[in-house]
Amino acid sequence: MQAEDMEVPIINILNDNGDRQRPKGKDVFKDLQKESESSMESPNLEFEYGDTDALTAELSELYSYTEEPEFALNRDYFEEDFRSHARGRRWIELKVEEQKTYVMRLLDALEVTDRDKRLKVARAILYLAQGVFDECDTEVDVLHWSRHNVFLLYDMGIFTALLELLSMEIDNNQACSSAVRKPAISLADSTELRVLLSIMYLMVETVRVQTEDDRPEWRAARDAFKNELGSPLYNGEPFALLLFTMVTKFCSMNAPHFPMKKVLLLLWKTILELQGMKVRGRERLNLAPLPEDSIKVVRAMRAASPPASAMELIEQQQQQKRGRRSRRSAFVDSLEGDSPFAKKQPLVKQDSLDTYNERDPFKNDDARDEEEDPEDTDSGIEGEVDPLDRDVIIQPPPPPPPLRPPTEKVNLPKGLPWAPKVREKDIEHFLETSRNKFIGFTLGNDTDTLVGLPRPIHESVKTLKQHKYVSIAEVQIQKEDELQQCPMTLGEEEVEETPTEMLYLGMLPNLSQYVIALLKLLLAAAPTSKAKTDSINILADVLPEEMPITVLQSMKLGIDVNRHKEIIVKAISALLLLLLKHFKLNHIYQFEIVSQHLVFANCIPLILKFFNQNIMSYISAKNSICVLDFPNCVVHEMPELTAESLEAGDSNQFCWRNLFSCINLLRILNKLTKWKHSRTMMLVVFKSAPILKRALKVKQAMMQLYVLKLLKIQTKYLGRQWRKSNMKTMSAIYQKVRHRLNDDWAYGNDIDARPWDFQAEECALRESIEKFNSRRYDKNKNWEFAPVDNCLQSVLGQRVELPEDFHYSYEMWLEREVFSQPIQWEGLLQNP
Repeated sequence: MQAEDMEVPIINILNDNGDRQRPKGKDVFKDLQKESESSMESPNLEFEYGDTDALTAELSELYSYTEEPEFALNRDYFEEDFRSHARGRRWIELKVEEQKTYVMRLLDALEVTDRDKRLKVARAILYLAQGVFDECDTEVDVLHWSRHNVFLLYDMGIFTALLELLSMEIDNNQACSSAVRKPAISLADSTELRVLLSIMYLMVETVRVQTEDDRPEWRAARDAFKNELGSPLYNGEPFALLLFTMVTKFCSMNAPHFPMKKVLLLLWKTILELQGMKVRGRERLNLAPLPEDSIKVVRAMRAASPPASAMELIEQQQQQKRGRRSRRSAFVDSLEGDSPFAKKQPLVKQDSLDTYNERDPFKNDDARDEEEDPEDTDSGIEGEVDPLDRDVIIQPPPPPPPLRPPTEKVNLPKGLPWAPKVREKDIEHFLETSRNKFIGFTLGNDTDTLVGLPRPIHESVKTLKQHKYVSIAEVQIQKEDELQQCPMTLGEEEVEETPTEMLYLGMLPNLSQYVIALLKLLLAAAPTSKAKTDSINILADVLPEEMPITVLQSMKLGIDVNRHKEIIVKAISALLLLLLKHFKLNHIYQFEIVSQHLVFANCIPLILKFFNQNIMSYISAKNSICVLDFPNCVVHEMPELTAESLEAGDSNQFCWRNLFSCINLLRILNKLTKWKHSRTMMLVVFKSAPILKRALKVKQAMMQLYVLKLLKIQTKYLGRQWRKSNMKTMSAIYQKVRHRLNDDWAYGNDIDARPWDFQAEECALRESIEKFNSRRYDKNKNWEFAPVDNCLQSVLGQRVELPEDFHYSYEMWLEREVFSQPIQWEGLLQNP
């Protein structure tokens, strides 16, 4: 294998402008060495994917470590006010009715005009939502009282009052202009907003999570709150739209003091409440149930060992050269009769090849570095058989591998994990090809008539129809086509006013701005982004007023900043994925317009840029200080922090939020490129294969599945040489990714017949989207099928609005337009 033929992931990468760059020689080999070392140590990650992390983790990520002194401030303001009301008693000792009375008093105090007094009252409410931690002994007690108080606050109408205060703060032009003029923005500039958003986040997150000991009134409150969040709550718009407005205002530099992390977390959890069920959606359309539960299938999967790194390939190449030299010298020795293998050489050569072929029948003389026995997919890189051993023909066959315990064999799933799927288009294409071949003509979209076709074709069609899968999207597209073709006969479509529908209707006018703003924030928070002077400052709500002086303070702030960025990436990745999922379930064209805005805003290269890093380092990052996490920091006494304890970080094998973010971004990339030929070609053009292949080093089944899906859709365009030298990856695709029965992903026979016309494909999609939006949402329809009033009485009886000065000039108008115009009355009686 030539050096230039090898796939070296570090060499072909995207720089800040999306161009490819080639590092210098010495740096390349240093990076390769590091990558090789890290790949040898990749463990299986016991990670369970879910909508969110554990409740305590989600609550702790709301606060930056620089906000830690404010916990005591909230407590002090509460106790100062509560002391005069409770007369020596504690909050947890009051009866529910007494607690409600006090909350009502706080609610009244929120309406004062004095800004400072309002802030003190808001801090007291925040202390209640945080679980009156000064009266609790354990973290469990804090969470218990936080839950009790949050439902109490919601019952008393606190959320609505906070919503009005938040709107006032958003429209506070004085604070915005002051922040714009400031050279450096700190935590103090967003105090009011942070307090309000923290209370609202605690309410949304706590009410959202169900527990076994929930009271009946809490269950009713949860349903009411969920409906409230999805309905037009304030100014006729959903709550999520207010938060989207904050995001765009921040990204346009008009409000640089907005605490973006809290806004994004609250926006994510608000939209999480809107989720609908795919199963219920299929039932409503009378479609067959899903062939399997995808979550269960993914959880049952085992992670595959990652493909060999570039450094390992170089070492194998050197071993190959050494092996060839030894073979040459051994051959000379055998001719001279000195070699112990002289007489047995032909037999040994044959036995060696036979043993090798039995071990892996899929290997041939041209196959290279990536091949692996399917039985050894869990053995790791250390246990791989070197495919170059077959060239050293003078050596005896390797000893058989040690027998594995039988318990390991039982765990292997029998057969492929997914039921295969076939689309209607696939059956039509198959029959069209078959009819052309055997009969000489086609029948269009007819998939039932099999006259004249041989028996094997009948069996093939039967098998294809057994695995036919009709998606909700296909039904929606078909219905939309019918509505466009027959607008008069089918009439108006009845659109259900779901929360997702109302959110889409509110987002539609400014959808591109929302998408661009989210991607700007994602770019600013990505670890691969370089700090630029003109980029958005996302650290406004983490930097303290006084910058650190000591090394320990600097280390603490550095960890806080990195953690802050990771949480922003987590929130945006989850938010974008939820938007795509909700809109796809609601209507496919709502999903398509969001997807197209993401693609046009360079989401695909941005995600690839994100993965163009040492992904194992990102996933195992230790950017957290456990003793400072809420609620641990408010219950236990704070131990003395040292540089060693900060460097050590936590003891977890991986960082949950970072692995969660990576899987979300891969899922977004899959949703953007699925069945889109032009976007698949974008993956090829941006050299995504080596970047994605490096992500396979993470030994987590779900993440590997979405990486393999992205590799599968582009394998036919990567060339035969790539497929030959990446057989291990190809085998993993075959084992883990769902099969489409007549998809030739591994061969690429028809790629010459499909030229890449990005513009035409996207324009056709945009035309369908605009027709859908115009038909469903355009209130002032000016089209040829608009109804016309032909009744003389109703037309003459309509009230016509005339300009104010009409009565001054109407006589002149009558003279000019009516009396002075000759009228041919006889012409009205004659046929035209």
